[in-house]
Amino acid sequence: MKKTVWLILSLLLLFGIEILRVYFIMPFPGSQQGNSLGLAYFLNRHMGLLRLTCILLVSIPFVQYFKKSRIAGKLLLTGTLILYILIFYFFNFRFQADKMFYQLRHKVLLTINANKVDTQNLIIGISLNGHAKAYPIQIIGYHHQVIDTIGGVPIMVTYCTVCRSGRIFSPLINGHPGNFRLVGMDHFNAMFEDSATKSWWQQETGVAIAGPLKGYSLKELHSRQMRLGSWLREYPHSLILQPDTDFKSEYADLKGYDQGIIKGSLEKKDSSSWNRKSWVIGLIGKNQSKTYDWNTLVHDRVINDRVGNEPVVLYLEKDGISFHAWQSRVRQLDLIFTVDTVTGNMIDTNTHSVWNPDGYCSRGSLSGFTLVPVRAYQEFWHSWKYFHPEARVYQ
Repeated sequence: MKKTVWLILSLLLLFGIEILRVYFIMPFPGSQQGNSLGLAYFLNRHMGLLRLTCILLVSIPFVQYFKKSRIAGKLLLTGTLILYILIFYFFNFRFQADKMFYQLRHKVLLTINANKVDTQNLIIGISLNGHAKAYPIQIIGYHHQVIDTIGGVPIMVTYCTVCRSGRIFSPLINGHPGNFRLVGMDHFNAMFEDSATKSWWQQETGVAIAGPLKGYSLKELHSRQMRLGSWLREYPHSLILQPDTDFKSEYADLKGYDQGIIKGSLEKKDSSSWNRKSWVIGLIGKNQSKTYDWNTLVHDRVINDRVGNEPVVLYLEKDGISFHAWQSRVRQLDLIFTVDTVTGNMIDTNTHSVWNPDGYCSRGSLSGFTLVPVRAYQEFWHSWKYFHPEARVYQ
């Protein structure tokens, strides 16, 4: 009887560590609600030793029972062994994040004249050292991260479709380029593991949340989200990341993601406000963060507000999806903007100057001034609320 209990408990432990190692860091039912990251990291870092120990615990009573059992018993034990092989295969070669989402094999960036990406597609754009690049969300949404350089500076372009969060970081760790792989997710946010220290990093914040570098932050670089056409209007010499032909079907699975009409429940938009999958704009000022309802911005087209002591303006282009956030103080004036619904331009009520969708004043007493962008992101409400609990809500 004791041997039977020993065998059953050892098998459950063996099966359990194989399953839980992946379960805790992938979007299985119930897996992302708890605070199990520490246990998940322990299982992943010590899996070899844990697996060997469990196999040794199982092997002696397993062999003894197999020798003594009749045909029915042997079949049951053989079935148990086959079940473990299946669990081992699926949780090590099918359900792991980097076995489901692969990195780019052919990274090609082209100019506007050679570009094959639809200009209606959403992109994450970055401008640095006189250079500009655009990364279509449909591409990086599948790969989750792309390592590149811009103006001689290494960058790591990231996106989590379940959070609807795009970020660009410097991949340098203590001055050395990090090599990252997708390892899973925590509270529905993508996590990366660097090959040197095996630390785990949040996509949303760039902070290491487990491992030797826990608490260390990657430097975030300013990026913006908008339609490719809007980006090219402002940066006509920008390079655009092209689809990797090896992943046509994977990109096709994200068709409709830009508009929020994708079928998957984890990535589909809730058209109402302040639900888990509702869109929000999260804005980070110098001393305060704030949250804006996407539906309010769609309705008003322009929102004048203050984040801490900083006057800001949020503006939505006529396409209904390209948004901007700027500081709205010019010449010591805290400007208040309205929208010309015919031209799509903004007009400040202070001087009646005209500002184009790129934040440039083209006519009026402030002609020649350009508004300074502030950090703003379009995300699902559940993501922004969890990772930025201190952010105030715009009423």
